[in-house]
Amino acid sequence: MEKLIAKDLLKIKAVFFRPEEPFTWASGIKSPVYCDNRLTLTAPEVRNDVENGLAVLIRENYPDAEILMGTSTAGIAHAAITAHLMGLPMGYVRSGAKDHGRKNQIEGRLEPNQKTVVVEDLISTGGSVIEVVNVLREAGADVLGIVSIFTYGMKKGLERLAEANVKNVSLTNFDVIAKVAAEEGYIREEDVKRLIAFRDNPSDESWIGR
Repeated sequence: MEKLIAKDLLKIKAVFFRPEEPFTWASGIKSPVYCDNRLTLTAPEVRNDVENGLAVLIRENYPDAEILMGTSTAGIAHAAITAHLMGLPMGYVRSGAKDHGRKNQIEGRLEPNQKTVVVEDLISTGGSVIEVVNVLREAGADVLGIVSIFTYGMKKGLERLAEANVKNVSLTNFDVIAKVAAEEGYIREEDVKRLIAFRDNPSDESWIGR
């Protein structure tokens, strides 16, 4: 499944490598990769692979799941489609509470101790998805863990997930996609080491000149 999803994401340029001309993240970090998993929503065949894949991950890793909660905003559609496939209820968590109406931060009915799986599109440093987990825990949910389409596998993200005592399983990851990208001719074989160097230490830009 990891290679299938990697090929899908590369084909529609949801994950796009450009090691010779790095992208600049909002944080200022230079990155050889651009990731926009929202593009899967407008590619029906890829979307089908992704949502069915997420359902498989949930059944295998969180068989007791009772509700799916998407992250706002990228995880909402994936949570909704996957929940539909699995016959489960779903909701989502806003980045902040509304300033009107009932001032909800969690949308959808969440019962106390309900076994919950968070659906995220990608994980880099893990900060935003852990905030979602914390909101759900504070609301009384029993958070079983996270499923995501893609993870960078960055040290900071792995450490944060461990500290928060939350498990994540992804359809594919940075290392697999880098390898597949080289095999499929999107990048050169020698670029893979540069990409892994970025993954290991994003703040070190020495990989750019290699």
